[in-house]
Amino acid sequence: MRTFGHWLTSPWRRSLLAALAGALPMLAFPAPALWWFAPVALVPWILLARDAPTARRAAYDGWSGGFGFMLAVHHWLVPNLHVFTFVVAALLGALWAPWGLLVRRFLAGTPGPGRITGALLVLPSAWLAVELVRSWEGLGGPWGMLGASQWQVTPALRLASVGGVWLLSLLLVAVNTAVAVLVVNRAARLPALAALLVTAAVTSAAWLWAPRPDTDGRVRIAVVQPGVIQGAGSPDRRFDREEQLTRALVGQRPDLIVWGESSVGFDLRDRPDLARRIAALSRATGAGILVNVDARRSDRPGIYKSSVLVGPDGLTGDRYDKMRLVPFGEYVPFRSVLGWATSVGEAAGEDRRRGTEQVVMDVGGLRVGPMVCFESAFPDMSRALTEDGAQVLVAQSATSTFQQSWAPGQHASLAALRAAETGRPMVHATLTGVSAVYGPDGARAGSWLGTDTAAGRVYDVPLASGTTPYVRYGDWPVYAALLVLAALCGAEGVRAVLRRPRRNAPEPRARPARTAREWPARPVR
Repeated sequence: MRTFGHWLTSPWRRSLLAALAGALPMLAFPAPALWWFAPVALVPWILLARDAPTARRAAYDGWSGGFGFMLAVHHWLVPNLHVFTFVVAALLGALWAPWGLLVRRFLAGTPGPGRITGALLVLPSAWLAVELVRSWEGLGGPWGMLGASQWQVTPALRLASVGGVWLLSLLLVAVNTAVAVLVVNRAARLPALAALLVTAAVTSAAWLWAPRPDTDGRVRIAVVQPGVIQGAGSPDRRFDREEQLTRALVGQRPDLIVWGESSVGFDLRDRPDLARRIAALSRATGAGILVNVDARRSDRPGIYKSSVLVGPDGLTGDRYDKMRLVPFGEYVPFRSVLGWATSVGEAAGEDRRRGTEQVVMDVGGLRVGPMVCFESAFPDMSRALTEDGAQVLVAQSATSTFQQSWAPGQHASLAALRAAETGRPMVHATLTGVSAVYGPDGARAGSWLGTDTAAGRVYDVPLASGTTPYVRYGDWPVYAALLVLAALCGAEGVRAVLRRPRRNAPEPRARPARTAREWPARPVR
């Protein structure tokens, strides 16, 4: 009878199993939201890579698992990008090939305490290096970072205020590594248990001693979500619906009203009639209105996505142009080479233009830091806005293309992490859901507006002052991980030098063979 090990001798079956193992962490993200699964989700992948018969096979296991992971966290793109989704997942999955090599290097066979300790330091650091590389905007950005799966866990949000989502990913991989060690080598319990105890101690220390945001007042922020509006004339009909929902807020005394991404499909300088209608809504509600314009600008060439503030007297002049664009969705990288993507999916037919700097807007004394859609996934952007004095972070989004997928919920969950990292409340306002508001500790400030809802809702949001360790010290877990990897490279280099034979060492002289006359004669008996 064939054993499971014999079944794995087929490279294709093994690659398929690695891809399935790599996809498992997706269950910890919304919509399944099985956050408690994340500390063990990588164990099957680690066990497979450590048992690879060769280093080359371990690299393939890492690559295949990375392909499965990237495809799982971006599966909702398949109906739009079609086969190109698999191409992107395969290219980005290759980033995990070195990680697979390191798993085998430290955990193959029966590792001793030294190798296990090295694994507990190196494997989380190598994972974080992969997340750092793929977080570059041109490679798709930091969507689906492992630490982001813990957005609804209060102790994890406290950790995020210390080291951002990076620290959460680092500790999760360390816990997965420790669990894998306990599975394969129960005799080496001490290092694995020590790693689990250190993780628990770090979490407890963050819970007890990390500074909490000082609440100093409250503000009323309204989110206007018009719902799905399609067909001919949809920009005009969407505007009419947003106007109707905003007018229903009269008497509720909001301090700020936020519309979603692409809520206005015309440049307001070209359509003064629309600007006057929004200004009339601002006067009626007593609040500034932050809209989002997706249109060709009249004062410069190209299409921009811009957060535009409108007050009682019309356009205030406050404007933020989106800086980080969605690859293929808003521009096609290397269009001369990859332009064929527009023929197989819904890639951008014309590239959007980029803004040049972030902006903090003053809305009746309230300092607001806007971001647009995809930008809420980048921890550095919300951190920079906080350093510039933003009291409230706002992300305007539109996920109607992926309405029936897991994408809207996962996108809305990112705002909880940005709020916890910065100690500032964050508003995630969309056209079609999910819209959500979070307090400065990352906790929900009210119920979500789901994808089946069209409404205008006012949220009572606490404001906070003070500086979190993450805002003050930045991405220090990344620097620590890179330092560990640099130390590993240095140690491997020294080891290689010591093993290399010395070129100038004198060759040992071979002793000439004795002739028959040189051998002493044996006595005859």
